Amino acid sequence: MARVTSIDSRVHELTGGLSHLVVEATSVRGLMRALEARFPGLGRHVEQQMAIAIDGEIHHDALAERLQPDSEVVLIPRIGGG
Repeated sequence: MARVTSIDSRVHELTGGLSHLVVEATSVRGLMRALEARFPGLGRHVEQQMAIAIDGEIHHDALAERLQPDSEVVLIPRIGGG
Protein backbone atom coordinates (compact mmCIF):
# COMPACT_ATOMS: atom_id res chain seq x y z
CA MET A 1 0.00 0.00 0.00
CA ALA A 2 1.33 3.42 -0.96
CA ARG A 3 1.95 5.90 1.83
CA VAL A 4 0.71 9.34 0.74
CA THR A 5 1.74 12.60 2.43
CA SER A 6 0.94 16.25 1.75
CA ILE A 7 1.32 19.61 3.47
CA ASP A 8 -1.13 21.31 1.06
CA SER A 9 -3.98 23.06 2.90
CA ARG A 10 -6.55 22.12 0.23
CA VAL A 11 -5.63 18.44 0.61
CA HIS A 12 -6.15 18.79 4.35
CA GLU A 13 -9.57 20.39 3.78
CA LEU A 14 -10.67 17.59 1.47
CA THR A 15 -9.44 14.83 3.81
CA GLY A 16 -10.88 16.28 6.98
CA GLY A 17 -7.46 17.33 8.27
CA LEU A 18 -5.45 14.23 7.39
CA SER A 19 -1.92 14.76 6.09
CA HIS A 20 -0.92 11.08 5.89
CA LEU A 21 -2.93 8.43 4.03
CA VAL A 22 -2.42 4.80 3.13
CA VAL A 23 -3.86 3.91 -0.28
CA GLU A 24 -3.96 0.63 -2.16
CA ALA A 25 -2.92 1.35 -5.75
CA THR A 26 -0.44 0.01 -8.30
CA SER A 27 -0.26 3.18 -10.41
CA VAL A 28 -0.69 6.92 -9.96
CA ARG A 29 -3.86 6.71 -12.09
CA GLY A 30 -5.23 4.12 -9.65
CA LEU A 31 -4.13 6.29 -6.74
CA MET A 32 -6.12 9.23 -8.17
CA ARG A 33 -9.23 7.05 -8.51
CA ALA A 34 -8.84 5.75 -4.95
CA LEU A 35 -8.35 9.26 -3.53
CA GLU A 36 -11.38 10.57 -5.44
CA ALA A 37 -13.55 7.67 -4.24
CA ARG A 38 -12.50 8.10 -0.62
CA PHE A 39 -12.43 11.92 -0.56
CA PRO A 40 -14.59 13.43 -3.34
CA GLY A 41 -12.73 16.24 -5.11
CA LEU A 42 -9.27 15.15 -3.92
CA GLY A 43 -8.27 13.11 -6.96
CA ARG A 44 -9.28 15.94 -9.28
CA HIS A 45 -7.43 18.51 -7.13
CA VAL A 46 -4.24 16.45 -7.10
CA GLU A 47 -4.38 15.81 -10.85
CA GLN A 48 -4.94 19.48 -11.70
CA GLN A 49 -2.95 21.33 -9.04
CA MET A 50 -0.15 19.14 -7.76
CA ALA A 51 3.12 17.51 -8.72
CA ILE A 52 3.80 14.06 -7.34
CA ALA A 53 7.02 12.70 -5.86
CA ILE A 54 7.32 8.93 -5.85
CA ASP A 55 10.07 7.51 -3.67
CA GLY A 56 11.92 10.85 -3.75
CA GLU A 57 11.61 11.58 -7.49
CA ILE A 58 9.29 14.40 -8.62
CA HIS A 59 6.97 13.68 -11.56
CA HIS A 60 4.97 16.55 -13.08
CA ASP A 61 2.95 14.26 -15.37
CA ALA A 62 2.81 11.15 -13.24
CA LEU A 63 -0.45 9.43 -14.26
CA ALA A 64 1.29 6.57 -16.06
CA GLU A 65 3.85 5.96 -13.29
CA ARG A 66 3.77 2.63 -11.47
CA LEU A 67 3.73 2.34 -7.68
CA GLN A 68 5.43 -0.34 -5.63
CA PRO A 69 3.61 -1.84 -2.62
CA ASP A 70 5.80 0.24 -0.28
CA SER A 71 6.01 3.44 -2.36
CA GLU A 72 6.14 6.75 -0.58
CA VAL A 73 4.11 9.37 -2.45
CA VAL A 74 4.32 13.08 -1.63
CA LEU A 75 1.77 15.50 -3.06
CA ILE A 76 3.45 18.84 -3.82
CA PRO A 77 1.68 22.05 -4.88
CA ARG A 78 2.76 22.99 -8.42
CA ILE A 79 4.70 26.21 -8.80
CA GLY A 80 3.44 28.39 -11.62
CA GLY A 81 5.78 30.33 -13.83
CA GLY A 82 5.26 33.34 -16.00
